[in-house]
Amino acid sequence: MTQTTLTPEAIAGLFTRDGRYLCARWGRPVAPVIFGLADDSLAVFRDALRAVLAHARHPIAETDPEMGANMMTFFLRGWQELRDLPDLDRLTGQPGLAERLQGSDADQYRLFRFDADGAIRACIGFVNMGGRLAEAHPGQLAETVAVRAMLSFARDVTPTQELAALIRAAYDPVMPAVATDPSHALRLAARLRQ
Repeated sequence: MTQTTLTPEAIAGLFTRDGRYLCARWGRPVAPVIFGLADDSLAVFRDALRAVLAHARHPIAETDPEMGANMMTFFLRGWQELRDLPDLDRLTGQPGLAERLQGSDADQYRLFRFDADGAIRACIGFVNMGGRLAEAHPGQLAETVAVRAMLSFARDVTPTQELAALIRAAYDPVMPAVATDPSHALRLAARLRQ
């Protein structure tokens, strides 16, 4: 039996926003595309995403049959660059997102789209490299971006061995692709202790 600081309460906190619990994983293969990186950095991010998906035992694909790419990550020098993205409002469904992020202290922003059954269908992420992340180690940043896109985390998380184990537990075929009852956190915690 292994020791963990990820108690059922701590796990529930990772997936609870505004009093509502939601733990969803990808329900389809991940077809990623990355914008705004140089070729050498692009390879680092692709390798990190492949490693995180392999650890979760979830497939990666060249394309999604409906959407082409279903995980889109945009790297920007500043939030003002969002204004140059064509059809941003239509892509995100959030009018005024550029202005909201420019007025915030956020380094990253991501939003999920869900299939009819509640599993993750798409993840759109934006990473502001013009602020605190300008000096970030590419490998660590790549792992962080990949990990945060794997489950419907209600807050930002930092990659750790425990978090990797939690992701793997959530992707176990015996676990549901989506859960809205906080008792799901008890099941995840039990799997971490096996």
